[in-house]
Amino acid sequence: MKITFLGTGTSQGIPMLLSDEPVNFSTDNKDKRMRSSIHIQWDKFSCLIDCGADFRMQILNNNIKNIDGIFFTHEHSDHIAGLDDIRPFCYKIGPMPVYAMPRVMESLANRYDYIFSTENRYPGAAAVLPNIVDEHPFTFKDKIIIPIEVDHGGLPILGYRIDDFAYLTDVKTICKASLEKLKGVKTIVLSALRIETHPTHMNLEEALEMVKIIHPEKAYFTHISHRLGFHEEVSKTLPKNVFLAYDGLQIEL
Repeated sequence: MKITFLGTGTSQGIPMLLSDEPVNFSTDNKDKRMRSSIHIQWDKFSCLIDCGADFRMQILNNNIKNIDGIFFTHEHSDHIAGLDDIRPFCYKIGPMPVYAMPRVMESLANRYDYIFSTENRYPGAAAVLPNIVDEHPFTFKDKIIIPIEVDHGGLPILGYRIDDFAYLTDVKTICKASLEKLKGVKTIVLSALRIETHPTHMNLEEALEMVKIIHPEKAYFTHISHRLGFHEEVSKTLPKNVFLAYDGLQIEL
């Protein structure tokens, strides 16, 4: 599999509007972060996890030509606000398969009623094929997808495991049952928002502790805010198997 980090920032991205924090003025491209999302490719297939407000530029920047489905973690705007821009892919493959838990699918259908509508559709609108996700694994393009429920500060959301890879963003805590589903994961992506604690996200210390618990071969941190610090400086403090992800990073598994 090839993993492309389309975005590794928080809901406001970096640079953040109206902020005087030093990271916002960094000249290092690794400190410029769009909203968090990844593209996963294997054989002739590919999928997207989340589709935020920066989707259009992320696809252009990474020259992505194919998306066969979208897995949503939750309904917050930074993870769904780009859905209208899937239209060119719909023109190519037809209605886009989308996967989400019931609450999230309902939110998507309310926000994008013109996309989900099956009657009197607006000509040229994007179209989707909704698929409800629960705690059970499902098959997508010859891969077994394992949903992983995690806690986002009191809000149950989903991460996803494919083979020995797992992607968990916007995490605050992970229950024992979900940790069991992560056993044997070799590469994991976790959110690490900032240095200070936060009520709905793991900070850097909590993310590092979670890496020790899950014990993957490699871990990549995402959903990074301007308050984590400069990419280069923070990277020097991390264990040798832990990395800060950055926009455009590609890893082969």
